[in-house]
Amino acid sequence: MPKPSFFIVGAPKCGTTALCKYLNRHPDIFIPQLKELHYFDTDLKTKSKAHSRSEYLALFADRAGKICGEGTPTYLYSKTAAEEIYRFEPKAKIIIMLREPISMMYALHSQHLFNGSSETVPDFEKALMLEPERKIGKHIPDRCVEPKILFYREIASFTAQVKRYLDIFGKAQVKIILFDEFTQATEKICQETFLFLGVNPTFETDFSPINANKKVRSYFLQKLLKYPPAEVLAVGKYLVPLPQSWRRKLLETTKAALKRLNTEQKPRPPLATSLKKRLSEEFVLEVQQLANLIGRDLNHWL
Repeated sequence: MPKPSFFIVGAPKCGTTALCKYLNRHPDIFIPQLKELHYFDTDLKTKSKAHSRSEYLALFADRAGKICGEGTPTYLYSKTAAEEIYRFEPKAKIIIMLREPISMMYALHSQHLFNGSSETVPDFEKALMLEPERKIGKHIPDRCVEPKILFYREIASFTAQVKRYLDIFGKAQVKIILFDEFTQATEKICQETFLFLGVNPTFETDFSPINANKKVRSYFLQKLLKYPPAEVLAVGKYLVPLPQSWRRKLLETTKAALKRLNTEQKPRPPLATSLKKRLSEEFVLEVQQLANLIGRDLNHWL
């Protein structure tokens, strides 16, 4: 049975979804359509798409002749995923995508709001101020399964996370991609990645931007669609007298249509200058340490 030999481990909001889609178009590469498998981040309360090794490997079945991989952005933040991946496949190639910390945190906060369950504080600055209390279990949204995904500063502190993979796999097996370079020269970065993975680097495809920032028009409606009250579902049983399978399909179709209507692609408003300046000063040392670790000039992040 085919076995994944490369992993896009994160970080979140750094282009991992787009890279997965571009790589999957290559005739010699297979990545499951099912996103973010969460199989190796066992120290986090994430929803794994496979609960056993056989279930996990089954996601890559019938792909003989292709190299297989997957992308789960929480593998970078997880403290155990690197070791677990190594035990699974010591020769695995690791792809890490990084972004200027402040814009990454801001984008992640926006994504959590869009998801409708993880984050309930629309103001980014206030969400950051709540971090110390959230770390002791306060102000956690009722439906947030893993509070650690709200520790924005920790997630954006990349140095220790990247070092963990470099120490375990070695530099030759790890490719680091900067988000700004990826967005400015997508085709070039993808060709370099094809070469890193050992497939034809001259493959061409459409490299149009993927996964633009999404915003909900109504947070109330988004929450209602994701977690419809039991009373509403019970009433629907009597108002729509159809077989259960048909009613379920109608419900999913209606929810999908309403979700599309409630979604708009809209750029995030710029951060307040004072907040950006304060956070930049806070992350100076972290950025300098990361630059030294990966041997890249990151002054433009500051």
